[in-house]
Amino acid sequence: MTALDRVRDAYRRIAEARRPEIWIGLRAREAAEEDARAVDARVAAGEALPLAGSVLAVKGNIDVAGLETTAGCASYAYRPARDAPAVARLRAAGAVVLGTTNLDQFATGLVGTRSPYGAVRNAVDPDRISGGSSSGSAVAVALGIADLALGTDTAGSGRVPAAFNGVVGLKPTRGLVPTEGVVPACASLDCVSVFARGVPEAERALTVMAAPPGRTAPPKPNRAQGPWRVAVPPGEQLGELAPGWRAAFETAAHRLSLMGARLLTVDPAPFLEAGKLLYDGAFVAERHSAVGTFVDSAPSDADLDPVVAGIIRRAGTVPAHRLFTDMAALEALRDRADAVLGDADALLLPTAPRHPTRTAVDADPIGVNSDLGRFTNCANLLDLCAAAVPAGEVDGLPFGVMLAGRAFADDRIARIASLLDPPVRLAVVGAHLSGQPLDHELLRQGGRLLRATTTAPAYRLHALRTDPPKPGLVRAASGGAAVEAEVWELPPAGLGRLAAALPSPMALGPVELADGEHVTGFLCTPQALEGAEDITAYGGWRAYRAHMAS
Repeated sequence: MTALDRVRDAYRRIAEARRPEIWIGLRAREAAEEDARAVDARVAAGEALPLAGSVLAVKGNIDVAGLETTAGCASYAYRPARDAPAVARLRAAGAVVLGTTNLDQFATGLVGTRSPYGAVRNAVDPDRISGGSSSGSAVAVALGIADLALGTDTAGSGRVPAAFNGVVGLKPTRGLVPTEGVVPACASLDCVSVFARGVPEAERALTVMAAPPGRTAPPKPNRAQGPWRVAVPPGEQLGELAPGWRAAFETAAHRLSLMGARLLTVDPAPFLEAGKLLYDGAFVAERHSAVGTFVDSAPSDADLDPVVAGIIRRAGTVPAHRLFTDMAALEALRDRADAVLGDADALLLPTAPRHPTRTAVDADPIGVNSDLGRFTNCANLLDLCAAAVPAGEVDGLPFGVMLAGRAFADDRIARIASLLDPPVRLAVVGAHLSGQPLDHELLRQGGRLLRATTTAPAYRLHALRTDPPKPGLVRAASGGAAVEAEVWELPPAGLGRLAAALPSPMALGPVELADGEHVTGFLCTPQALEGAEDITAYGGWRAYRAHMAS
């Protein structure tokens, strides 16, 4: 798919989604198309652009030239003269920016509801929270509108919404991605994070954004060569979890074991204790140093979220002696956490303890939000990198886990995260082809287009009498032909959801491609062909639909 095709597809999805609360500043379609044409021209000239054909959403506290940076507060807004370095590097690699996304105001929250631009609804269940603060970015990716999205992550703002919307969220080592051009939450802890529907896409974007380390990377742990070593706390030491979540966590750990990882039982106490210091201790004072002057001087009728304003104002009252006490406590916890990790490559934790409803957050905005950071708050305080990855579903909602590792182990964490959801391939020949009415189903399930091809010359294609129109592909005993096809890659859980929702007379089965490879694909039961027109001569569904429209 060309960059121009992808941009046009993204704006079509924006219109279809009817989720205006995702966006704060949406670029004019014509401007995005102009950028896409420039990308396509660079590719045609032979330039290698790793992100060509990708569209990007940017959290509203990160500078995008030509759009206001609001940080979720219109009265705070300014118009930057240039992109933040993270945005500029992604653009230079071929990504096209769609716009800026909604967030918990001043990146203060893990719920996605603290915004005068409206609460961002969850991509799967609108009655549930989307998670914050990078709410709009996560939902834009989950709905297939954006391929990549930038968030920020100080306490979990790039990981919790990833988990709640069934996408990948990478939080890099502090300093690996420049935070210049980002409205700070806690400047010493802030990270620019990235959302994608798969680990490879997220890692590719992170590689593009990363700068040479501004500090010396610590030595790698001294360990023998062998399988990945993953530290896993016993379920009973994680505290209260939502029904079914403890079992889902244990299933994720077991899956890593089946993929060859060696599991090490550890005590998570120092990580959980460190996380409590972020908001229950003095480190929260840094939030006041970021935007406290603006909040304190704002008139009473300003467009400040009352919960956010209260947090920031209280942060300005923390006495200095508490900070030094907490710094000493954190240093001791770092030593304990390092000893717990030992020679492990990663620590496995649930990303969040539960997935609240919007009603629950309205009833207890502080308490619910605080609990959501139970497992994520510690990462930046302890100088860890982390990846939030989907790990199945519980009661129809996405469940996610987090892998955390020492600073500058980002590539190692991504490799281990990939073990949790190795992709599967799917061949499509009809309404799921890129640009066709049902391709959004593949994108929503984390799919990405790998290549265009044809089937082996052994199939017949029929126009079924369904609404919406669909083709039926069947293998022919004789007289078959090649049919236009695409090969997509999806997470196993995504393919499972597609299979569960597959309407009769469609079915999944092996499809032989032109190169002789067999891939799972959409087929049709023979009894559905009665009265269906044989359209094989057109060569594929697109050509047939074009003929019917002419």
